[in-house]
Amino acid sequence: MLTRRALLQALLRQGVRAGPVNAQAVVHREPTSLAPDAVTHNWMSFLGPSHNGVSTETPLRRDLPPPLVWELAKGSGYASPAVVGDRLLFIHRLDDEEVVECVHAETGASRWRFRYPTRYEDRYGYNNGPRSSPVIDGDRVLTVSAEGRLQCLDLETGGEVWRRDFRTEYDVPQDFFGTASTPLVEGRALIVNVGGPRGACVVGFDTATGQERWRAGEWGPSYASPVPATIHGQRRVFVFAGGESQPPGGGLLSIEPVTGTVDFAVSHRSRTYESVNAACPVVFGNHVFISASYRAGGSLVEVLPDFTHRVVWTTQDFALHFNTPIYCDGYLYGFDGRNQGDASLACVDAMTGHVVWREAPTWTETFEQNGQTRESVLGTARGSLLAVDGQFVCLGEFGHLIWMDLTATGYTEISRTWLVAARESWTLPVLSRGLLYVTQNTRDLMNGAPPRLLCYDLRGGKAV
Repeated sequence: MLTRRALLQALLRQGVRAGPVNAQAVVHREPTSLAPDAVTHNWMSFLGPSHNGVSTETPLRRDLPPPLVWELAKGSGYASPAVVGDRLLFIHRLDDEEVVECVHAETGASRWRFRYPTRYEDRYGYNNGPRSSPVIDGDRVLTVSAEGRLQCLDLETGGEVWRRDFRTEYDVPQDFFGTASTPLVEGRALIVNVGGPRGACVVGFDTATGQERWRAGEWGPSYASPVPATIHGQRRVFVFAGGESQPPGGGLLSIEPVTGTVDFAVSHRSRTYESVNAACPVVFGNHVFISASYRAGGSLVEVLPDFTHRVVWTTQDFALHFNTPIYCDGYLYGFDGRNQGDASLACVDAMTGHVVWREAPTWTETFEQNGQTRESVLGTARGSLLAVDGQFVCLGEFGHLIWMDLTATGYTEISRTWLVAARESWTLPVLSRGLLYVTQNTRDLMNGAPPRLLCYDLRGGKAV
């Protein structure tokens, strides 16, 4: 039996080549018709319509693998798509250009492309593509490049409406992994963790014109995205800021979105220089949970009626590297751990910080190599979770898709499949109108398939 590391090294030695990147979508089948009682939604920003990784779609099929509807070869990047109606938007890099694509959500057929040059290089050698996901706001699309180029495009035509540049306008240097935070539309404000000096940690731009409306905060940019919520009957935006800085600094900001007034700031960042805040804040009731790896740990912050705060608890036992945990019925579920080898799925009592249970899901995978049948133990590693249809969809770090039942009493696997044998499957899947969109960020180590955007059919089944 091969170890996980040996499996990956053996597959890499096969030297399979990626296919063409500019090919048109390959259509495999038509999606199933939506059930008459189907509940669906658009997915217009990172983490979905509620900005928390929770979907209201139902009913969805549990049998895996799901039918593959279409696939489209893509370039480099870690961004997830955004979907409204029959339009899907995504951003990736092809050669020395970043490309914003608009395709048909059910067929992958191209509607338009918007290109611009890029010279971004990941200084750690991971990936030179964009990290920030598109945001759809009415008849416009908002994107952020890995180099900090913020732009607004017309949804119908792909024409540029306005543009800003964080490097030249806000003196923002390249962070460890470039610009990655996805903007948030809140009313007429586009709220961005710019991370600039002189009070421009967070900037509110006018969505119509791109003009700056306000700026707030002193920390640098993070990889987490701003999250909105209604607290004590008032709208607030929570930003988990802090990336490259010396001395290291960052934490949670509570911001009034119309004026940019900061209610409070809670310091929370690893003391390690090469570290970032990447998991998004999770808001439930009057509480906000934040978490980071590199010995930063997790903290629960209570927002008091006068919009001051208190830290309810802290823990080193629930430190999420980049996946955002899910809150459900008084508990937090997520993948704790900095590395593949030390990652585990944990359930935490949201009001006490106590770890109720912890699992490291693994299984034996059988595959063909050099004409021989081999086995290797694989698992979810640093996976991501989507709460939907009464249970959870998990995308494992090596490309496995798993239906899970997660409760305070434990973890149960409902069904599992290996969609793609691809590392760096770190991008949260997107669900809209019963179709699941998965981004394959590296080539498939089994068959050599290039990075792709994949559309799967989850329509049908019975609600749980």
